[in-house]
Amino acid sequence: MIERPRWLAEIRAALKRSRVTALIGPRQSGKTTLARQIVPPDSRAYFDLEDPRSLARLAEPMTALAPLRGVVVIDEIQRRPDLFPILRVLADRRPPPARFLILGSASPELLRQSSETLAGRLETVTLSGFGLDELGPAALRRHWRRGGFPPAYLARSEQASFVWRQQFIHTYLERDLPQLGITIPAATLLRFWTMLGHYHGGIWNAAEAARSLGVTEPTARRYLDLLAGLFMVRQLQPWHENLKKRQVKAPKVYVRDSGLLHALLGLASEREILSHPKVGASWEGYAIEETLRVVRPEAAYFWATHTGAELDLLLFKGGHRYGVEVKFQDAPRLTASMRIALADLRLEHLTVLYPGDLRYDLDRRVTVVPLAQLASGKADMVATGPTRRKRRRVR
Repeated sequence: MIERPRWLAEIRAALKRSRVTALIGPRQSGKTTLARQIVPPDSRAYFDLEDPRSLARLAEPMTALAPLRGVVVIDEIQRRPDLFPILRVLADRRPPPARFLILGSASPELLRQSSETLAGRLETVTLSGFGLDELGPAALRRHWRRGGFPPAYLARSEQASFVWRQQFIHTYLERDLPQLGITIPAATLLRFWTMLGHYHGGIWNAAEAARSLGVTEPTARRYLDLLAGLFMVRQLQPWHENLKKRQVKAPKVYVRDSGLLHALLGLASEREILSHPKVGASWEGYAIEETLRVVRPEAAYFWATHTGAELDLLLFKGGHRYGVEVKFQDAPRLTASMRIALADLRLEHLTVLYPGDLRYDLDRRVTVVPLAQLASGKADMVATGPTRRKRRRVR
């Protein structure tokens, strides 16, 4: 088993601060494994709502939960939305004899009742699959191919990993979504999800997607919001300000897990990935997810103008703006687009992520950094390059 100490520490810190902590993220991302390291699964304080025995114990929820002390875990909370009002009552006791760790496979926006009922009492920790920072630099190629879902990454062979990812997609659509009360036909959502694989890294065009599916634009947008709320898709919003330039105002879409993207595109091996037209977009999405995981910015956008200038990732952190460009090239060079982004967006620094192994400066505010350095902790994404080093010495 791959240890995940950072996530455990974050969950424990949240439990100390808040009366209710929601550990959310996609199915099979490791939520249950982490929760069982905090409360043993055979404890009276552990409830798995996919286990008939736990469901039977919760036939009278107040009677079952009120006497418990310490940390109480309720796994797959989305199966029992009626528990949220009860949790509010239990969380409001003074002093609180128990704190609750609830696990769910949907965002608070989809679990609207939780965000409304537990307002002011709930802290959310969003878990993803394995990250490169957890696996180490040597895992980069395998992690990119297979993605971060533990069963896919840890599979015995490439074929076994690919089959698991294909089965995950079908099971998710046919079994898991109906349990969330989503009644959209599985075949329709599979077509839409596959379509998003071909859109991956591109500007979202609701009208085009709607025509392809034979649905209305609002319906296509609803499908996109649904998959985003289930942590399967990322909508990266555009940044725009008064620059006297026509700027792109539609989001970019990415399949968040690179392994699922490759399964949707039917790419079972690295050779097939490298020869596919979407290889650059796949690498871009992978690098963006890893960057957001490591940097944890206050906000993240992309930026593009109708004249061709663009920036893959605009990060806001600590009152500064940082840019990230992703290049699937052996030796990236300084481009006119990078210079425009530096000037127009007033970037503190611009980092160019690429698959090589040499770090070098293109300009006093532009540094080329190997993506693998995200795993080693050597890629200081928001304090890098000559400009930042000089400022620290002055202080």
